[in-house]
Amino acid sequence: MYTIEAATELLIRAFGGKFAAPGNPWVHTSAEPQGPGQVSAWIDFAAIPDETGVLSGGERRFLLLAASLAEDVPVVLGDLVPGLDRENLDLVLAAIAHAGGSHQHSDVRFSEDGSMSLGKGYLDSLHPWPQVLRAVK
Repeated sequence: MYTIEAATELLIRAFGGKFAAPGNPWVHTSAEPQGPGQVSAWIDFAAIPDETGVLSGGERRFLLLAASLAEDVPVVLGDLVPGLDRENLDLVLAAIAHAGGSHQHSDVRFSEDGSMSLGKGYLDSLHPWPQVLRAVK
């Protein structure tokens, strides 16, 4: 599920969260109440490629990359990555590190004699999520 988490975080964190907001054709909500003031929502990542025609090139590239992380949406990274601005590239690097589970890798250490030991538990992410997070409107 790390891949879906990473792709969802991309939609929440990029472009002011507008691509994670209800009203997008890939964002679905449940009519069933989940509790006071709570609504269940999910993202149909497979629908994204068919729904990005009216967006800018940068937005489209970003969404395709997110869809590719979560679903079987083929992309060519060499076509997508060069068009990303620095802020979104930072998010993509964090998403790839999260999707790969780098935040859950064990701190295994090897001594000169070849024996293994466990260090502090889990290692930090190879590329942590940026600290700035905007609210979804």
